[in-house]
Amino acid sequence: MPNTTVVMCIDGLDPEYLDACEMPNLKALGASGFAKVGRCMMPSVTNVNNVSLVTASYPETHGISSNYRLVRETGEEVYMESGEYILAPTFFQRATELGKTSVVVTSKDKLRTLLGGWATVAVSSERPPAELASALGESPPIYSLEVNGWAIDAANTILSQRHADLVYVTTTDYAMHTYAPDEPESQRHLTILDNAIGQLLSAHPDVTFLLTADHGMSRKSRMVDLGAALAKWNIGANVVPIIKDRYVVHHSNLGGCMFVYLDDPRQTAEAMDALRSVPGVEEVYNRDEAVRELRLHHDRIGDVVVTADADSVFGDPSQVELPPRLRSHASAHERDVPLFGYNGDFDGFSFEENRDLGRYVFERVLTG
Repeated sequence: MPNTTVVMCIDGLDPEYLDACEMPNLKALGASGFAKVGRCMMPSVTNVNNVSLVTASYPETHGISSNYRLVRETGEEVYMESGEYILAPTFFQRATELGKTSVVVTSKDKLRTLLGGWATVAVSSERPPAELASALGESPPIYSLEVNGWAIDAANTILSQRHADLVYVTTTDYAMHTYAPDEPESQRHLTILDNAIGQLLSAHPDVTFLLTADHGMSRKSRMVDLGAALAKWNIGANVVPIIKDRYVVHHSNLGGCMFVYLDDPRQTAEAMDALRSVPGVEEVYNRDEAVRELRLHHDRIGDVVVTADADSVFGDPSQVELPPRLRSHASAHERDVPLFGYNGDFDGFSFEENRDLGRYVFERVLTG
């Protein structure tokens, strides 16, 4: 029977969690294969990086530059949760073209709707099919430590029931948003994940296994209101939180990158000067600079792209309060991610970014 490749994206698995928590199964796999720290795409958010993984490309190519965007032509603001927004082929599409089968298992349903269109089977813990619920029990709540273990167990169960050439598992980062690496809840969460990974590999020892994260995670202590800062300079703008999604318990829509759509784009240089003077702002890019430096899609970003320093997030205090223990991402300070590979043809292949796992699938797995 043909070999199966399993690609796993552990949402928010900052390398600090691996340093602080025991994951003996995963670390043993890395010792037998490879384990290193690589980089994710910017902005360091879920949708951008999951799509970069499954297309093996940068946002400039696949078109997903944020979780949430303003459509410049219409003024509509939309969640980027549908496969119709992806502009590059996914490895699920390539598998189908080659007559191969693929499975997508997600914790968040938004990733099932975003990624699962070309997959042979696509399921999420939030909307599990009856047969999986019967086999595994009712799926845990999305805001729980157990939900990600259930998703990995679901992939294991599906593989036990049918052959698949390619399996993609992607989780949720509620635990990482909520608990620091040294807190006991983090140890519990990662033990659940590690046990589930160990059980999957024990049941299917011949699979090629690859694992990474979509982004890291860090503690935040300051909220910066970019809209108010621009208003002081009499610059009208719509400031769009690109981390925004429907899982507000995670991060309160507070992240370290923001797209700024100016009422008058002729004020771009003036707006950039104003934003650079704001405490907590680290980098300010105009549209062309953001395309060049961050490899974002030109038509799906603001006139200005702003990133925060390590301690700050962007938000409007009239809409949300800064949670006292906020942990979040989206800035350049959450770009470090782990890269693991086991039981594959890795010789001569360079893994430096999380998207390289997808590149490996295209170049070494889905050939012919």
